[in-house]
Formats: sequence, C-alpha cells, structure tokens
Amino acid sequence: MKVKTSEIVAGLTTTIIFVAIFSIVFDVPHILPDFSDFTSLFESDKKSKRKKKSKPTIRSTGNEGKVIDTFNGVNIYYNGQVANIQGRNVTSDGYNLGLKYQCVEFVKRYYYEYYDHKMPNSYGNAKDFFKRSIADGEYNSDRGLSQFRNPSLSKPKVGDLLIFGATQWNEFGHVAIISKVNNSTIEIAQQNPGSNNPSRKSYAFNLKNNTYSIGSPYVLGWLGKR
Repeated sequence: MKVKTSEIVAGLTTTIIFVAIFSIVFDVPHILPDFSDFTSLFESDKKSKRKKKSKPTIRSTGNEGKVIDTFNGVNIYYNGQVANIQGRNVTSDGYNLGLKYQCVEFVKRYYYEYYDHKMPNSYGNAKDFFKRSIADGEYNSDRGLSQFRNPSLSKPKVGDLLIFGATQWNEFGHVAIISKVNNSTIEIAQQNPGSNNPSRKSYAFNLKNNTYSIGSPYVLGWLGKR
C-alpha cells in the first residue's frame, strides 16, 4: 500500500508536537529534531523527482580561433563544433560583427573590411538574412543589399552572400561568401561549416530559360551590392 507524502507529514507533525510538549513538561533537553534536516528531507525528495536536463557537451580541440583560410585578405577562423562560441566580435566603432567564430561573424566582417559596409540590422541568425517577403531583385533594407531568390533572373556574383535555410541538423541556417562563379559551378568561402568540413565548397550552377539556379535544395538565395 502506498503512503502519500501528506500523510507522512501529518504523522511527523503530530509526533513533533507530542515530543515538544513532553520535553517542556519534563524539562528534557535536545529531544526536538533539527528542523533544517527535516526540511531538507523533503527538499531532497522533491529534487529526486525532478527531471534532470542534460546539457550539450562542447568539445574543444584547442585550435578554435586559428586562421585556416583567407578570402580577399579577410581571415576565416576555425571554430570546431558548430555550437562553439568564443565571445562577441565588435568593431572599434561599435558595429556588431557577431559571435566568434560563427558563419555570420565572417560574412559581416568580410563586408565590413572589404566593402566598408555596415548592415542596418547587424543581428539575426544566418537564415534571417533572407527575407521571403522580398521579391527577386528587390532591396533588403535590413542588410542594405539587393536580394535574389534561388532560382533568379540575376546571376550571382563573386562577393555575394549565399543564404542557406534551416535543416534538420541546423535550425539556424548558414551563410557564406561566393568566392568563384564558373559556367557550371560556384564556390563558396565559409566559416564554421563543422569541424570536419572544409572552408571552401562548390555547388552545381546552371542557366536555364534565362534563370540562374544553384543546385542545393537548402539555398534560399543570394544577397549582394548592385
């Protein structure tokens, strides 16, 4: 038969009252229990019933923050696991570049150093750089750049931001810089693609019916200075 906690408390309370009266009447010292222990008994019982949430373990290799590549003189840093964060990078004039060394931090730093470009909205995850409400070729006021959908009537150019949407592995999306554009492929320069992935990657690229498309279902589009 199960005994409820409330029944145990009632029984112990009655016992304590009885012992208290007995100790007062007969002047018996130190019979009363330590109430802090009594309280901790039930606190520990409550804690044992709580579900413990496990926190993700971030393993460091000791190479985080090291330069692994450069594009047009702008460094690309190694970040190990994609969830690693080394603090926030802010310029001397107060412009937010983002969390070190996430993908967003690299592309904003690239535009700041290479183009002297500050985005009106310097916050947001990678996928947020692309606004679905904006038509192909229209101006993205948050980023201060023109936005193009995938596929688009406009050809992507070197220096454009390539925006990837969320996936089942990464809810925040991804953003990189287009570093090469050929007839059938494009190359991107990226930061924080994962500890085992390279800083450069190529995707199929084609022109069909006057429409340019990049061969990845996760590519939302590209943004650039026009």
